[in-house]
Amino acid sequence: MRTVAHIFKRKGHHNVTIDTDMSVLEALKIMSEKNIGSVIVVDSQGKYCGLATERDYARKVILLGKSSDETPVGEIMLEHLPRITPEHTLEECMSMMTAHNIRYLPVFKSSEFYGVISVLDIVKETILAQQETIDQLHSYIHSV
Repeated sequence: MRTVAHIFKRKGHHNVTIDTDMSVLEALKIMSEKNIGSVIVVDSQGKYCGLATERDYARKVILLGKSSDETPVGEIMLEHLPRITPEHTLEECMSMMTAHNIRYLPVFKSSEFYGVISVLDIVKETILAQQETIDQLHSYIHSV
């Protein structure tokens, strides 16, 4: 059974963090430059506070008529997401994401922030696992 640890083994452990006081516009520029849909929001000591996503921008800035360059990310970030560990299975993660209607989950290792996984990460990992099974079956069939 595949776990969150498999995702990090494949994609690496690269966290893009921003400060709670950064403007939403600056955060969006970073997301665009890095081709990512979320950034990790940290306090002045670098401690995890939450996630800011493109979806938050659309719902909490644009639709409310707020200014992108005047609104700090701390006002729109997701703060109370379910926390997972590298040992959580992909199935458990998908269940949580579905139940909470979210696309990202923060990962904690030994109660310290470790990284973030997305629904896309889970889909990619699931496809890789299925491809490995197909390859093994193909190899077995041709060896008989």
